[in-house]
Amino acid sequence: MRIISGTFRGRRLQPPVNLPVRPTTDFAKEGLFNVISNLVDFESLVVLDLFTGTGSISFEFISRGAMSVMSIDANPRCIGFLKKSAASFGITNLQAVKSNVFVFLKHMEASYNLIFADPPYDLDRISDIPDLVLGSGLLAPQGLFIFEHSSRYQFNQHPNFTQMRNYGSVHFSFFE
Repeated sequence: MRIISGTFRGRRLQPPVNLPVRPTTDFAKEGLFNVISNLVDFESLVVLDLFTGTGSISFEFISRGAMSVMSIDANPRCIGFLKKSAASFGITNLQAVKSNVFVFLKHMEASYNLIFADPPYDLDRISDIPDLVLGSGLLAPQGLFIFEHSSRYQFNQHPNFTQMRNYGSVHFSFFE
């Protein structure tokens, strides 16, 4: 797993083999960031990365110049890996927080221009996530929410849906 572009381009993330994660493939991540780069100015982004896992997406945003990234995951080993990796890269504008995403969404009061969520594909409440995120008040006006999911789910009927991109078995639905 590598950082595709930006300041940390080519740096590798070496997560422990026993982390309970399904990292976004480099192929899908590259396609996603090609789309994002046409939609936002990275240097003005304040990003929230939900279900961060290894932090691959968080590091990609930081590498491309995001102002700050908050990464949320319930697994303490994922958060520990993220903090250790950020420290080894000298990154200071990434905050890793151990929290249940559903609890976080109810109690956090902040504003993010971009929210990314990559929950486990077999999560029970996966189809509720767009409404929970969009209804949380965390997405800034004119903000962008990107939801990674399997082909099993379709969100094109959602009133805030704008587009979907797929890269193999990985699907990204965009909401505004």
